[in-house]
Formats: sequence, C-alpha cells, structure tokens
Amino acid sequence: MSEIEKAEWFRWLAGSWNGTCRTWFEPDELADESKVVGEFQPVLGGAFLRHTYQGAMQGKPRRGEELICRNGVTQAFQIAWIDSFHMGDAFMFSQGEAIEGGFEVFGHYDVAKDAPRWGGTRFQKVAADELAIVACNVTPDGVEAKALETNYRRG
Repeated sequence: MSEIEKAEWFRWLAGSWNGTCRTWFEPDELADESKVVGEFQPVLGGAFLRHTYQGAMQGKPRRGEELICRNGVTQAFQIAWIDSFHMGDAFMFSQGEAIEGGFEVFGHYDVAKDAPRWGGTRFQKVAADELAIVACNVTPDGVEAKALETNYRRG
C-alpha cells in the first residue's frame, strides 16, 4: 500500500459508521452482541485518523477510541487503543502491515500482574460501504480465538 493508497484509505474511512459489535470471552461462545456507532476523523491534516465509538457491553455503556497512523519511516500501521470495557485504564499499542483491502496490526495486553501478555486486529474493507474490524485473543502459546468483531456500514 503506497502513501497515496494510505491517504485514499483514510479518506474512505472518514465519516460516520453504524453496525454491530460481537464479543467472545471463550472460543466459540458469543458473550455479547450490541449496536455500535462510530466515527473516523482525520487528525493533523490526515497524518492520523481518530476512530471513536460508543455502544454497550452486556447492557452497560461502552466507549472507546483508536488513534491510527502509518509510520512514515517504517511504513507500518500503528494504533493506540483505549476502551472503557476491554482496556480499563491501559493502552494497547499495535503495529502491522498493509493487507489486501486494509491493514492488520498486532499488539499485546496484560491479563494479570506478572502473567505473559496476550495479543491482532484487522481492519478490512468488505464492500464499498462496509468495514470489518476483527480482533483476536492470541495466547502466549500462539492459540488464536476471535475476541471482537465489529461490522460497520457507512451512515
């Protein structure tokens, strides 16, 4: 993905989105499904993109934000993520590469004090006005299971 494609990608993402967010705590056991409303806004002339969203988690309000960029030196996509349910009072920093129709980043988060960290998130254009954001739990042993899936439609 070239810089022009990055700018086009960020322009495509900009605006309001509505959809559904599904959450799994255990593999193959859906824990929650709720509506989500999100917005992507360019920051600092389009060098960054801010994704804000709000929805619910098991009937309680949930809000979050991601600051997204493409590092001009390494060409890696980078995200700093906060979320009122999933991240508590911590950041998750992720980094990764362009993929067909989007980009995929991988980061780690803490599950307990002095425990190995877990961590992947994929942003992918599904159709002209559809976006899928999929995050997985990856154990220190490399076992991967879907954790979050947000399916957005423009609007």
